[in-house]
Formats: sequence, structure tokens, C-alpha cells
Amino acid sequence: MKIGFIGAGNMAEAFMKGLLSSKLAKVEDIIASEVVPERREFIGRSLGVRVTASNADVAKASEVIILAVKPQHVAVVLGDMKPFLSGAHLIISIAAGVKIAAIEQHLDPAVRVVRVMPNNACLVGESASAFASGKAATKADKETVQKVLESVGIAYHVEEKLLDAVTGLSGSGPAYCYMMIEAMADGGVLAGLPRDVATMLAAQTLLGSAKAVLETKRHPGELKDMVASPAGTTIEGIRVLEEGGFRGMVIDAVEAGARRSAELGAK
Repeated sequence: MKIGFIGAGNMAEAFMKGLLSSKLAKVEDIIASEVVPERREFIGRSLGVRVTASNADVAKASEVIILAVKPQHVAVVLGDMKPFLSGAHLIISIAAGVKIAAIEQHLDPAVRVVRVMPNNACLVGESASAFASGKAATKADKETVQKVLESVGIAYHVEEKLLDAVTGLSGSGPAYCYMMIEAMADGGVLAGLPRDVATMLAAQTLLGSAKAVLETKRHPGELKDMVASPAGTTIEGIRVLEEGGFRGMVIDAVEAGARRSAELGAK
């Protein structure tokens, strides 16, 4: 695959690294456009990929184009690129909140479009992503996007109407996890642990727990019950969390994020 990036920010960099490390693409297969000269030079120097200030160069050199610009820049960028795009191109958009129809209206109907909602864990190769297909996208396009996203984590194909829910869950979710790590570390400090030790123990605890769910495929409730022995320390902690409405608050947070995503997408 000849893969191009419009925008070479942190998310684009993470995808480039994933593609290269998974051997889905070689250095010579990737080209990226970036308007900031310092960032453009950094990407070219650190990853060895071809860089340019011209979006047209990317369109001419690529079959798959990952649109990694801020949402407010999508219309202008696609308008400039339209003369260089055809049915030979697959556009993968990671522009948050920009619907497929809004992308397609700036393109020839033959151009295939897929909209992706990744999360910032793609920076460490552990993204939880979902994607939805446009009118012209094919089964082969879905398979291509699946491979691209799996180079930086896991991915699921969903209907576009569900991407707001994905945004509330896995898009915003890392922030909730960081808050949980910070809060657990604070608790460790309160109980006497050094700050650095408490933070690393808290982070590793979330990582290990997530890995247990992913690898054993057991229900989280079952795994929780394995830790909570009768009259023990864990069930006492669970009692405190339940009294504070912990699970209900997390559910409400995900729902609020999904609702806000829908509101922003409607503007």
C-alpha cells in the first residue's frame, strides 16, 4: 500500500510508527504533508518517511490517505485536494466529529471514505478504535482499515450512528482511566507509599486488570469476584465505592460524552 497522511501531528505519527513496526508499510511507502516546517522536518528525520508541504503531493503518491487534520480544516483541505482524488483513493478520516456525509460532499462520489474514532492510546500502540464506512467503501476497504487500525491496537466496524457512543466510551475513556490512576495513587500516598511508587503500582494495576479481561475473555464481574474474598479488604473497598455511586457515575460520564459528541456533530 502507498499510504499518505494529511497532517503529521501526534496521532498521525503514532499511525506511521504502527504501520512501520507491523510491516504493513515500508518507509518508502509513506508520505506525509504538514504545514508546520519544524514538525515536517522532525517527522522526516525521525521516521525517514517522505514529507512535503503539499497535500496534492500526497494525493498523487498515495492509494490510501489518512486525514489527520483538525475538524475545522477538513472542508478546506478536501476542497484543495478534490482535483487530485478519484475512485482509486481510499480516504480514512480521524477528524473527530466530522461525519461521512460532510466529507463525501467535498469529493467525487467515487472516492471511498471511512470514518475512524481512535483514542490517544494509539500513541503507545494500544488504541481502542471503531470505524464506519461511506457509500462507496468496499469490503476490501474495510479489511484495509481493520489492518491499519490493528497496527496501533484493536478495532471494530460499526454503524456511523454508533460512533458517538464510541466517542463517549473509548474516545473519552482514557481521561477517566488517568483520573482513576491518579486517585488510586493518592490513596496509596495517604496510606504511606511514596508518590512515584504509588503511581506506578496504580498504573500497572489498571494495565494488568485490562489485560486479564482481554486475554481471559471472562466477564469483569467474575474477575472482580475472584479478588473480593469474604470479609476481606477488597470487598470493604468495593462497599465504599458503591456507597459513593462509583459505577453509576462512570456510566453517566460515558453517556454524557456520547451525548456531547452527538451535539457537536450536529453543528
